Amino acid sequence: MTFPMRYLLPLLLTLAACQSETDVADLGDAESTPRAIGTEVEPDDADALAVAPAKLNLNTATEDEFKALGVGDRMAHEFEEYRPYRSVREFRQEIGKYIDDDPAQLAEYERMVFVPVDPNEADAETLQQLPGVDAAAAQALADGRPYASDQAFLDAYLVAVPTGDADDARVYLGR
Repeated sequence: MTFPMRYLLPLLLTLAACQSETDVADLGDAESTPRAIGTEVEPDDADALAVAPAKLNLNTATEDEFKALGVGDRMAHEFEEYRPYRSVREFRQEIGKYIDDDPAQLAEYERMVFVPVDPNEADAETLQQLPGVDAAAAQALADGRPYASDQAFLDAYLVAVPTGDADDARVYLGR
């Protein structure tokens, strides 16, 4: 029996609300920072990860990691089967076949996972996964291509999204 996705967010919010004020204050902005699976976590950040689930990289997460988010066996397998994902559009097309084009379910999955962003190839929808990137910022980032390095892209990201955090955005980069 799989855990219904519609119960995951309310459960996590309830758990977060049960934390003491001190615990919540120590989290900083960790709740909004997705972490790629396999990235090192400082010991002080371990508690933050327990409260705020990480977004999973669709191209590197394991079946068990998908299941830990409440995704059933079948969908965890489907997530892995269509790798590598190169764009959000590709993810939507492939996974949409298995959820009967349910936009709410697809949106729920997109809150839990991300397609790695190739700074020189990603389309606008895929660039918009980056924190703070809207259609205009995505266009500005695309117009700045080619980028000689990830750092050059992150520098352009900070111009396009002045309130952005390069470390937060770096998590989404991948090839």
